[in-house]
Amino acid sequence: MRSNLFDATNQERQTTDRWALQSSKMLRCALQPQSPEIIAAAGAMVAYQGQMDFAYQGSGGGMKLLKKLATGEGGNLMHVRGQGEVFFAKNAEEIFLLQLEGDAITLNTKNLLAFDSSIQWDIRSLGSGGFMAGGLFNLFLQGQGMVAVTSDGPPMLLDCSQQPTYVDPQAAVCWSANLQPQIKNDFKMGSLIGRGSGESFQLGFHGPGFVVVQPSEGAPVVTSS
Repeated sequence: MRSNLFDATNQERQTTDRWALQSSKMLRCALQPQSPEIIAAAGAMVAYQGQMDFAYQGSGGGMKLLKKLATGEGGNLMHVRGQGEVFFAKNAEEIFLLQLEGDAITLNTKNLLAFDSSIQWDIRSLGSGGFMAGGLFNLFLQGQGMVAVTSDGPPMLLDCSQQPTYVDPQAAVCWSANLQPQIKNDFKMGSLIGRGSGESFQLGFHGPGFVVVQPSEGAPVVTSS
């Protein structure tokens, strides 16, 4: 049988790295019984080799449980353990790896692919008004380990230190944990009728740090008639 489907570029890339991109849209993670487990977005697994166990990630109880129940954030996470290789992808989106070295980052839940279970996570609020902006609660990650995030198209990195930067909440992928975005409304209430876009509200960033923006607002919001 002959086909360019069997080209070397489409074959699994052999590596001893725990986290490795097989392509810009496919992530391979190697797991061993003694290695940290992986927390991933539910439904992100597309294949695995070896023996794997998948279970929903618990909320951790306490305030994290209350915030999870109230917001839905953190509710679509799964715990992955085992021995072998597991492959993750999400809607053919671009994948990027972030190595946390005791530092932290904030990201939109929809852009999370996976992270080491050694990393501490929590649900954080952006302040009042965010429910209408669609981005009131996001994930805060801190510690030592790897984080994989997705971008719906090639991302853009914006420096927020020189001047105020405003981003559609649906297009924001992740940002420096030290930044505290503010909700900004550029439209009068009358203009919101029939609008499903996040363009009515923006997240305002200003200070030493960065925000990553994707060239997409995600799936369009369907409003009832």
